[in-house]
Parts: sequence; C-alpha cells; structure tokens
Amino acid sequence: MGFVGKAAERRSTRQIMVGAVPVGGGAPVTVQSMTITKTADVEGTLAQIYALAGAGADIVRCTCNESAAAEGLAQIVPRSPVPIVADIHHQYLMALAALDAGVHCLRLNPGNIRRPEHIKLVAQEARDRKVPIRIGVNAGSLDPKLYEKHGGATPEALVESARIELAYFEEVGFDDVKISVKASNVPLMIEAYRMLADVTDHPLHLGVTEAGPPPAGLIKSTAGLATLLAEGIGDTIRYSLTADPVEEARAGRQLLEAMGLRERKGLDLIACPSCGRAEIDVIKVARDAQEAFEGRNLPIQVAVMGCVVNGPGEAREADLGIAAGRKRGHLFVKGKVVRVVPEDEMVSALVEEAERLVAEGVEARLAAADEGAAAEAEADRLALLEEQGADANATAQRVELINKRFDAG
Repeated sequence: MGFVGKAAERRSTRQIMVGAVPVGGGAPVTVQSMTITKTADVEGTLAQIYALAGAGADIVRCTCNESAAAEGLAQIVPRSPVPIVADIHHQYLMALAALDAGVHCLRLNPGNIRRPEHIKLVAQEARDRKVPIRIGVNAGSLDPKLYEKHGGATPEALVESARIELAYFEEVGFDDVKISVKASNVPLMIEAYRMLADVTDHPLHLGVTEAGPPPAGLIKSTAGLATLLAEGIGDTIRYSLTADPVEEARAGRQLLEAMGLRERKGLDLIACPSCGRAEIDVIKVARDAQEAFEGRNLPIQVAVMGCVVNGPGEAREADLGIAAGRKRGHLFVKGKVVRVVPEDEMVSALVEEAERLVAEGVEARLAAADEGAAAEAEADRLALLEEQGADANATAQRVELINKRFDAG
C-alpha cells in the first residue's frame, strides 16, 4: 500500500460569507478568478462567468471602473451562478455604486483609495448591507508613504498597509473582512502572508499577482500558493495568469484537489441561482440532476438553467445543459439547442443525453439534433420575452439608483 498523507491543519480564522459561499472558519478553500470582459457587456461577461463556474470557480470578480460597469453588475448579479466581487480601482464612488448594484463582496486596494473618510464611508455602507470587503494590498501599488518608510515593498510594508485599512474599518464597527497581501515576487509574497497570519484571524485570500503567462505563471503561482496552503495558511485562492481566466479556475481547482483540500469529482454541475425569469424550481431540478448523475462518473460540465431566454447563451461553454420555459426543457450542447422535451422529462433527458455525449462526442450529438428544435426554442424564447418584458429582474431600479448616485456626486 502506498503512502496516504493528509492535508496540513488549517489556520483557525473567523468566517465571512460571500453570497452563499463561506470563506474561512474551516470552510473548504475556495477558488476565485476574474472576468476579462468589459463588465458593461452583460451577455459576454455572464458567458465568461458561467465558463469559470464550470471550470471550478466558486467566486468570480468583475471590474467596476465606470458607471456603465456598475449598471452592468446590476444585471449580472441576479443571473450569475456564483457570487460576484466588484473590483474597485481608484474611485470610492464606484464601490458605492457596486453596492447599489447588489454585489456580494467588494475588493478595495488601500494603495489606491487613501482618504480615510472615503474608506470609512464605503465600510459603513458595506456594514449596513452585510456585504464583506477584501482588503487587497498589492506590492505594485503600495502607498508611497509606506514604501518610503520601509525602504520598498517589503513584507512589513504590505502587512502594515492591511492593518491600517483594517483599523479604519474597525472605527465604524465593520469586521466582515478578508485580506490579501499579493506580490509578483514569490518569496516576498510568502513571507508577507506568514507575517499577516501571525497578527490577524481574518480569512486570507492568496495569490501571486501578475504571475504572467503559462507555463512560468503557473509555476510561480503554484510555488507561492502551495507553500502557504501546505502550512495551513489560506482560505481562498486565485491564479493570476496572463491567459484565458478559465485556465486560472481550472488550475486552482486542480491544485486544491492535488493537496487534498477539495474533493475530486468527475461531473461539474453548475446551475443559475434563479431570478425573475425562472419558471421552475431551479434548486430542486439541480438537486434532482445531481442525484441522477450520482455514481455515473461522467467527466463533463452540465448546466441547469432556469429560463430559456438567457440560459443556453450564458452556459454555452458547458458541454451540456437544459433550460426551462413554457412547461418545456430546451436541451443544449455547447449552447446549441438539440432537443425540446416536456418539463417533467428534463432530468431524465439530461442524463440520457450526457451518456450519449460521452460515448459519441460533441460533433456527433450536434449532428443528431432534432430537426426544428432550434426553431421551437426560439419561439419559446420570444414568447417569454413578450410575456415578461426585457427586465424581468427589475434591474432598471438598481440602474436608476446608480445613476442618481453619480448625478449627486
């Protein structure tokens, strides 16, 4: 019998909730990635979010650098299968707009937003809405005063930057926080996280920033992440690669599985969170599908979507999926509808098609698509749009709130 090891004992931390995903406090280490689309491109961004979720991302970050991005977030959040973090750059008003948009978490860089009154205002708003914040310290954008004080971007400087920001939060009674102290230099990053782990019990987000393209970027990131995880440090991770972000999510998942920190699984089943368009109990159908696939060990990505208006497009990167609408299910392969089935046959049709897909391949299943399925699906989609309108999630109200904030500013 070969050696069977076990993962290092995890550092004890407090727990925060990013949407429905726990971070810290003994929860499984989570995988994060970031979209590279323009956030204002709602459909393109959602398609990438679904691809990331299918590749193993538990949480996805989107940039919020302009009012159009905040408006995009208001439409993206209710349709995302995973919690959304808004990445805030230099403008604190963007953080407030992202909160108006309903995001599940903010990421603030202390080196970019420096005025205490702005930092505390954002923390107050986040506190009142029960939205956590990541203090995202970065060696490349350290406050010049700290850079000068410590003679460079040292581990001590990075940790002090995080603690200063944390103190501002504490002044307004906000402690729903996770922290990162990233650097592109691996030894610097490792030492900074070790120092931070000694002085706080907040959950830590690990990453080697600007690691570069694979394979070098994968090696650098893995060196930093694996070292700390092996020491029990780290509650959520991101590979920062110059590549398709799906590679980041996939690498993160594989690393955690390799280290015994996440369970291995063949099937990746993703599902939308349900929203104003959903015509079925998405949670129940997803649960039924999970049970139906149990033990089949099919190495594919399967999506369960609540509506036919957005579902096939959002989950087009999944190998297979089904979307509900007008008492029927639209079965799709790589985003293309291949069959329309009665609602009560959705799960059984999904399992049947999955087995055929694994046995025959994508091209064969696309070639075997039912004639007229695409036309039927389009008719259902248009009928639902006519019944529900273009704004079934009432995002126009959030967009109006965002616009009022910028008009007032």
